[in-house]
Amino acid sequence: MTDTHTTSASSHGHGPFIAAIDQGTTSSRCIVFDRDGRIVSVDQKEHEQIFPKPGWVEHNATEIWQNVQEVVTGAITKAEITSADVKAIGITNQRETTLLWDKNTGEPVHNALVWQDTRTDALCRELGRNVGQDRFRRETGLPLASYFAGPKIRWLLDNVEGLRERAEAGDILFGTMDSWVIWNLTGGVNGGVHVTDVTNASRTMLMNLHTLDWDPKILTSMNIPAALLPKIRSSAEVYGRSADGILQGVPVASALGDQQAALFGQTCFAEGEAKSTYGTGTFLLMNTGDKPVNSYNGLLTTVGYRIGDQKPVYALEGSIAVTGSLVQWMRDQMGLINSAAEIETLASSVDDNGGAYFVPAFSGLFAPYWRDDARGVIAGLTRYVTKAHIARAVLEATAWQTREIVDAMTKDSGVELTALKVDGGMTSNNLLMQTLSDALDAPVVRPMVAETTCLGAAYAAGLAVGFWPDIDALRANWRRAAEWTPRMDADVRDREYKSWLKAVQRTMGWIEDEE
Repeated sequence: MTDTHTTSASSHGHGPFIAAIDQGTTSSRCIVFDRDGRIVSVDQKEHEQIFPKPGWVEHNATEIWQNVQEVVTGAITKAEITSADVKAIGITNQRETTLLWDKNTGEPVHNALVWQDTRTDALCRELGRNVGQDRFRRETGLPLASYFAGPKIRWLLDNVEGLRERAEAGDILFGTMDSWVIWNLTGGVNGGVHVTDVTNASRTMLMNLHTLDWDPKILTSMNIPAALLPKIRSSAEVYGRSADGILQGVPVASALGDQQAALFGQTCFAEGEAKSTYGTGTFLLMNTGDKPVNSYNGLLTTVGYRIGDQKPVYALEGSIAVTGSLVQWMRDQMGLINSAAEIETLASSVDDNGGAYFVPAFSGLFAPYWRDDARGVIAGLTRYVTKAHIARAVLEATAWQTREIVDAMTKDSGVELTALKVDGGMTSNNLLMQTLSDALDAPVVRPMVAETTCLGAAYAAGLAVGFWPDIDALRANWRRAAEWTPRMDADVRDREYKSWLKAVQRTMGWIEDEE
């Protein structure tokens, strides 16, 4: 590198660096980080969303692997560094998306079935038999639902000609996207390593949370041959080395599902620490320490992360279907605002919601209710209410929905939330962040590096190769960009929350069972 270049890498010195690959639902990207956890370069590429029938969603895994190679090359080239400067590669991925491929040719046998795909609905009802949704919950921490990987594997085995025979003969490999990327990175048909990590395995419905191994009884119940399955490893260890390409020889040293990677990137390493990612919908994960906590309040029990041979750390997860997408709806369907940012200005023009509450149950209610008979409602309307009050009610909806998940987590775990670390696109809305702190009666904290998913993968890979000595060094890296503390009187909070819960009740039972 000559001195005449003033590139991003030269301003960061000569490294060393960590590269993180984020294989997401709509795109794949690669980010190069320095020792301070700062971004040196980024490259990103979208892939096609395939919708063969209503409710079916697929990805072309060959296209995805091609894109992953391109963004890795792009990010390394932009940083003007070489493989010698990169100490490890970390992987994070869209969770539950399911792929089967031929281990001899490396060819996928079918498009990947994406987590949003609902074609296994009927199969899940059938698997529930007389027990229902909770049949495998004690072992896996998950309700029987179409978005987990196990039933998707079974669907492929039942519906792709001759596939079951090939699978039983040991010629077929299953993987979530972490496994597919790692297998290809480490050589594919020429000695590729077939592994997954505990966080991704915990989303298949096939892994026992207590043994951290595939559960033979569940495999039998779902009729899935064990020969398909990858070896389950920790989230931070060297799985193998990159076999060729621009990072040839660099250790591949971490894998974490995207929401768990964000928990790790937000350095939520202590019991009771939680992060919430505000995008289209919202995912809130709370560290529950080294024991899986069963949920009786509509949450999922999942593995948070596992570093090498240390004890695994578990988490409770709550998901909200509609948060950012409600602001988009106000803009695109209602025309009440011209840009997402405008909702803050409009909502700030009034002091309160004017008595109006907006429950966006557009496709039913997710956690903690899981009611698909619910539909959206605006309650408490009078002539007094203006569009500014509605805008305020829209922001409050995200805050109260978060509060409901946090309450469920406290009930399940007995752990009080100390502070909420937030990330995702909606966190640029300062009024929303203040409203969130008021609703939770807890501090809300936003970090400097918003790309917490990639950062988490980089941190885990760096730990595995000694780039960072321990998690304390990562905590020291975490920098606060902004913090909001509660300003609302307790009696006002209680009254508003009570009104919100009343509005939620009004959404239920709207759709009546026509079947």
